[in-house]
Amino acid sequence: MKSIITAVALALAATSAAAQDTILYRGGPIVTMDGDTPQTVEAVVTRDGHILFAGSEKQARRQAGKDVAVHDLKGATMLPGFVDAHSHFAVAMQMAGGLDLRDGGLPPVTDIASLQRTIGDYIVRQAIPKDGWVIVWQYDNESLAEKRHITRAELDAVAADRKIVVLHQSLHGLVANSAALAAAKLDNASQPPPGGMMLRDADGRLNGVLLEKSTFLMLAAMPQLSPEQKLARLDAAQQRYFAEGYTHAQDGATMPADLAFFTSPAARDHLKIDLALLPLYTGLDALLARPDVRFGQYDGHVKLQGIKVILDGSVQARTGYFTRDYARGGPDGAHPWHGAPAMDQAAFDLLAKKATDRHWQLFVHANGDAAIDMAIRGFDAAGIKAADDRRPVVIHSQFQRREQLVDYKRIGVAPSYFSNHAWYWADVHRTNFPKDVVDFISPLRSARAAGLIPSNHSDFSVTPLDTRFMLWTSMARVSPTGVVSGPDERLGAYEALQALTTAPAWQAFEEDRKGRIRAGLLADFVILDRNPLTTPVDGIRSIKVLETVKEGRSVWKAK
Repeated sequence: MKSIITAVALALAATSAAAQDTILYRGGPIVTMDGDTPQTVEAVVTRDGHILFAGSEKQARRQAGKDVAVHDLKGATMLPGFVDAHSHFAVAMQMAGGLDLRDGGLPPVTDIASLQRTIGDYIVRQAIPKDGWVIVWQYDNESLAEKRHITRAELDAVAADRKIVVLHQSLHGLVANSAALAAAKLDNASQPPPGGMMLRDADGRLNGVLLEKSTFLMLAAMPQLSPEQKLARLDAAQQRYFAEGYTHAQDGATMPADLAFFTSPAARDHLKIDLALLPLYTGLDALLARPDVRFGQYDGHVKLQGIKVILDGSVQARTGYFTRDYARGGPDGAHPWHGAPAMDQAAFDLLAKKATDRHWQLFVHANGDAAIDMAIRGFDAAGIKAADDRRPVVIHSQFQRREQLVDYKRIGVAPSYFSNHAWYWADVHRTNFPKDVVDFISPLRSARAAGLIPSNHSDFSVTPLDTRFMLWTSMARVSPTGVVSGPDERLGAYEALQALTTAPAWQAFEEDRKGRIRAGLLADFVILDRNPLTTPVDGIRSIKVLETVKEGRSVWKAK
């Protein structure tokens, strides 16, 4: 009898524990993203971090059982958690230690004089000592009235006794003052490495502007975060993503030190968000030599997703690689100029073959159409075909030609587009390229029509993580001057949502794990104050995230 009583007690305890872990979501539109057309359900039941049921509320209550916790949406809209197709998660930790020019609390930076004042005020406010480092983020020379880079001399005028580094918003360039250049052991006799540029003044002296691979020379000299500092900033970084509704993040160019940190036991214990790492190609051979390295498998919430390769630079910085010339010439004023590749074709072909032979996914940065040609040739050389389901991702695919979509389909390429360019830099692009070329940037609709599965990304910190703004730019494609870039490429709300949910989940080989609300998938949700499917286009970007749920647990709530 005693054993029977014990068994009953244990069963009741198990039932009680299951009930406590079971949550019923109801009371608002629940958009499942499960299918090619919008589908909504009345209720969702979750248990043990997964979706148990999605359907009618009556059936949901039967599935949930008695004493279930009810999450009343109170009219808010629930969707699957957003999946980050491409950003730089590590930068979210690094930016905490510098001056962010996009900080809304700062006075506007509209010209070189206001940039100098902002940096000088920051030095005073932070009491940065002599010989200290001053790191400035989100600098954009195209947003300055002068339409040129600030120079080392102009930075020296702010504080010659501090090391000042102003990082270009593209993350493909920077400007350094004399003290910072000296710390990196760079002088007027220095020459750029292959794939890099060092701009000079009329007298041939370094003017402080370093582009592409030349930036690595400065980055290596700058202070690096210790593992302890990274750990202290990790939660704030993932909360930054959760606040935008992301339940999956990407570190889009993982350096060796960050790879070691994110895969450390300490980081794994603190991570709540799923984090996909893309180790940079420069460390490929070292990874190939390690028999313990596994790609595509989670350890806690972190996994190695694929190898990141960079084929060209930034179009707004005029370092993207094209088959046509930039009307304004190169960053140094050179004419004619159509950019340059970050590596030659043979080098990329070898990298692609090495990674493909190990069945490691390729993530290739290519902005200009000539760089995209290189990616296509490299995939062909590696023997990648759509039937093999390798899903190589071409990040940005910004200025591709229409016929390149046919090659993408043949190879099985997954393009990850960057619709925010239509707002931030389409007006700049029009000063360099014809209207028809700019109108085809991030051709999300054409890619879908070609049978591809395109995602959309922020490339944070290049543009903000704001998911609703990304939805809006893919639907509106308008610039600050009111010019629409490619009206025929605008997406509807559901298609725009697919580019932030189902498409990036598929690109990460996780379509059966996340990106939809369906029984068996992770209980990853974002709750919005309005339904994007019924909100006018002009109102999309003002939609607010109310809550983010990761595996059935609330990880962020609006205050």
